[in-house]
Amino acid sequence: MTLTLYYHPLSSFCWKALIALYEADVAFEPRMVNLGDPADRAAFQAVWPIGKFPVLRDEARGQTVPESTVIIDYLARTYPAAAALVPTDPDLAWQTRLRDRLIDSYIHVPFQQIVSERLRPDDKHDPFGAEQNRANVRAGYDLIAPMIAGPWAMGETFTLADCAALPALHYADYAVPLADWPGLAAYLGRLKARPSVARVLTEAEPYFHMFPLKDG
Repeated sequence: MTLTLYYHPLSSFCWKALIALYEADVAFEPRMVNLGDPADRAAFQAVWPIGKFPVLRDEARGQTVPESTVIIDYLARTYPAAAALVPTDPDLAWQTRLRDRLIDSYIHVPFQQIVSERLRPDDKHDPFGAEQNRANVRAGYDLIAPMIAGPWAMGETFTLADCAALPALHYADYAVPLADWPGLAAYLGRLKARPSVARVLTEAEPYFHMFPLKDG
């Protein structure tokens, strides 16, 4: 098998890449990385020195592709089955990439900062910073909600933007509930029912007890 995805099933950005691979039915070898194991970490850093996942290794093309957005863009360009994830029409393509970047920047990243704050030692918590990030997530919801005009982020076609939306909305909902954004809540429900997404969520279930906001 020429494609290997280095990932962890609880990682939200890994979900984004996994959804794309499952959606396009592109064959790959999943390589789960345990960063807490020194040998596993070293083996992964030999592939990608930064040591952050997801990373896609394409042996057939001799390419190492990091970052979830770039991985999906790479799949869309090199694997015909994944082409629909980024529209070929230039206007639709940039709009898709814009939604992806907005979702990541204004929902996904501030949510991850909330998680990081929860993981700090007891004497290092920053409640003010956490509330600022909750406010940023709420602003992100306000920004994205009007852009979801169809069943999916770009209308009738499931794209890169939807791959980005599922992990961002699914996880952020724990910290900033979507109750006041019924359109986004309904969209999240549609995403969870998508077979590619449901598969990712099912695979993550055995690890989900490790998620620090699971109980609040």
